[in-house]
Amino acid sequence: MVSGSDGRLGERLGVFGGTFDPPHVGHLVAAINVRHELGLDRVLLTVANVPWQKVGSRPVSPAGDRLAMVEAAVADVEGLEASALEIARGGESYTIDTLEALIDEDPTRSLFVIVGQDAAAGMPTWERCDEVRRLATLVVVERPGVAPDLPEGWVFERVQVPRLEISSTELRDRVRDGRPLDYLVPAGAIACLKARRLYREPCP
Repeated sequence: MVSGSDGRLGERLGVFGGTFDPPHVGHLVAAINVRHELGLDRVLLTVANVPWQKVGSRPVSPAGDRLAMVEAAVADVEGLEASALEIARGGESYTIDTLEALIDEDPTRSLFVIVGQDAAAGMPTWERCDEVRRLATLVVVERPGVAPDLPEGWVFERVQVPRLEISSTELRDRVRDGRPLDYLVPAGAIACLKARRLYREPCP
């Protein structure tokens, strides 16, 4: 078995964390394909309360707004769910805390942490990264024709997904410029961000 597997036989649960500012179809395509390829029961799109990787680099939309967009994005998608676990916990969001909470809820669960290629390369810098590896199977989402730069000595399940070059920064810019988000962002999330008047003002 791959890293993170310790014989648990209960629910196979994917954990796909992120800022989701905004959530887009690339996020959903990755989650859906990992769920299918690895036979997961559910994938939680876990919205970071305070994403430590982005602190100080740019303004981040309020956690409640980002959660509402994810909830709207996955409302009709079988097997995908929005999770407010990190928001409820408060403070900076670390994957290890989320994994421990999920195991505390149900010790029989098998957890799968889903990351993109860029995040996979940086996993040795994560808080208590060795414990993340112990508690969960690590899953890297690959784009066709792009070899992932994986950290030496780490073991990942690898799932290939269609190559979709979608940037959350560009999506926020499109809103400010009045350009459409159709087919880049799920319709429910578009309606949500419009109702909440997100991304209307330029970032300072």
